Amino acid sequence: MEKLIIGEHIMKSFGEGEEQQIVLNRISIEIGEGEFISVMGPSGSGKSTLMHIISGLDRMDGGRVTFNNRSLVDMGENELSDMRRREMGFVFQQPTMLHNLNILDNIILPSMRDNRKEVANLVEKARYLMKKVGILELEKRSITEVSGGQLQRAGICRSLMNRPKIVFGDEPTGALNSKSAEEIMDIFSEINKEGTAVMMVTHDAKVAARTERVLFMRDGKVLDEIKLPKFDGKDIERRVEYVTEKMLEIGI
Repeated sequence: MEKLIIGEHIMKSFGEGEEQQIVLNRISIEIGEGEFISVMGPSGSGKSTLMHIISGLDRMDGGRVTFNNRSLVDMGENELSDMRRREMGFVFQQPTMLHNLNILDNIILPSMRDNRKEVANLVEKARYLMKKVGILELEKRSITEVSGGQLQRAGICRSLMNRPKIVFGDEPTGALNSKSAEEIMDIFSEINKEGTAVMMVTHDAKVAARTERVLFMRDGKVLDEIKLPKFDGKDIERRVEYVTEKMLEIGI
């Protein structure tokens, strides 16, 4: 498996002097092309900060990260922004969308920066993705007229508009009920089966159990990891039990 992301000795802290807090303490991480990986840990363990660093959303204090053989340290802000928009997708716990636009327009808006003359193609692609995740009939609704699960599906559609090499999810099921969370995880699994790498941060052992590699963090360090076979829709209870046992073993 080719390496898509390589992070080496990543350091990140907030504050200064006696108030300084080390959030990431010389973390090294690799993510392969098409991999499905999750990161678990208690609040404040550094898992979201790690995701922000390796995706170029935040700058590190020390270390090195390469994405698709390009060094993030050497990129300017505009170059990082272009890379994220064109080659990465992001799905957050609370999707950020504009209230004055309908669902369809919110999905295509970020892609218009690179495709201003191809609006018809963007609409066609967005509708294809919306149909795929089961929300095509909602295209004209405002973001206040849909459920949390439906809005999260729209966020996933938006993240896929530019065919990213990787989709990052920061607690993407955290605000959803169990049924909606399972449906969203089905979509992420399908995305991954089609070849897109997925990395998600989660507190939920059931979510992590759907991935193929789970990293466990505490106090800015990766304490351990486990590998799981590709999820085939079976034995979810046993997978959750395995993840939970590891969490208890290392005390997170």
